[in-house]
Order: sequence, then structure tokens, then C-alpha cells
Amino acid sequence: MRKNRAIPLKSKPSFAFVVDGECEFWYIQMLKRNERQISVDLKPEIPQKKKLIDQYKKVVDLSKDYDKVFWIIDFDVIISETRKAKKGTLTALQEFKKYYTELENNFQNVFVLINNPCLEFWILLHFQTTSKYFDTCESATKELKKHITNYEKSQSFYTKQDNDIYLKLKPHLNNAILNAKKLKRLDFDNPHTALSEMQIFFELEEIESITTPK
Repeated sequence: MRKNRAIPLKSKPSFAFVVDGECEFWYIQMLKRNERQISVDLKPEIPQKKKLIDQYKKVVDLSKDYDKVFWIIDFDVIISETRKAKKGTLTALQEFKKYYTELENNFQNVFVLINNPCLEFWILLHFQTTSKYFDTCESATKELKKHITNYEKSQSFYTKQDNDIYLKLKPHLNNAILNAKKLKRLDFDNPHTALSEMQIFFELEEIESITTPK
């Protein structure tokens, strides 16, 4: 008698995040904690070394083992380091453009999500429609505090039980997605432009259920 072949169970898709800051790490952790119904395993990760080359290598390594990899970039750091570069040397902007192009052309499962200047601008878009360019994260944070007066870049603020950063923002998430989509994509010849690409993650088929009104 012929035996029935066992059909392997389909495992959850797995997504990895490479971030260069603790705020992004906590934000993804809180998303994972609160949105348990999404059928994706989320793994935020901060590379031990935070140089662009180290982050890039980490993204490439993770792309071999994960269905999708997201590299979240605070662009104010790149612009700041570019200003400080010695004449004739490779700037951080030139270096990042090289990695960005390589990933875009050769890694279909890698998504580079740029926040310019930083994650706080993405948070601001939950409350405010704006294309104003903030040249520092501090200036974006100052504007954000008009909406979240007690905002701070700390683990206790981001991960507070029953009042974490994701829960604070969830009612306004669709506003942030719409506001982010109104902004232009990165122009390497004119990088001093307000930008957030976090909405790309939330519009994925595997994730969009959390933004769909019940």
C-alpha cells in the first residue's frame, strides 16, 4: 500500500531589521509585542559595530537566512559625517550610495528605509502633515514634543508596559503612512529633504492587516 507523503508545514515568514540606534530597536520590539496576530517573525538587531560597512555586511548576511531584511537608516548621521569628511576622501554619503545601489540592484528581499533626519520625523508624521526639512534630530524632536510633550529617547519611555511608544502611535498610524507617502524619495544630489520610508514596511501584504480598520 502506498504511503501518503507528509506535507511539510509552512513556517512563518521571517523578517530581520538592521538598525543603528536603540530607539529603532525598541520601536520594532514594541511592534512585535503588540501585534501578535501578524504571521511574521520580527527580529530587530543592532550590529555590534555601527559603521556603514558593518551595517551593510550585516544586511547582506541576514538576507541569506530571512525572507525580508529591512535596513533602517537615520540620515542625519550620514549628512553630518559627510560634512566632516576631509577633502578628497570618500564621504559617508558616497559610501552609502554605493551600498544602496548594490542592495537595490542585487537583493530583492532587502529594503532600505531612510528617515531624514531620524526616526523622530516618522513619529512626527503620525500627528502632523509636513515636508519641512529638519537638519538635526534635535530640531525634529523639538517639533515632536508639541504633540508628545513628555517624549524622550529612553528605554523606559519607549517600552513602558501598556503605554509604550507603539501603543501611543497606533491610533495615528494611517496618518503617518499617508503623510510619508506624500514626501519625495531620496535624491542623492539633494539629500537635504524631509523623508521617511517606514510606510514601505507597513504596506507589505504580510503586515498591512494591522493598519486595516476593523
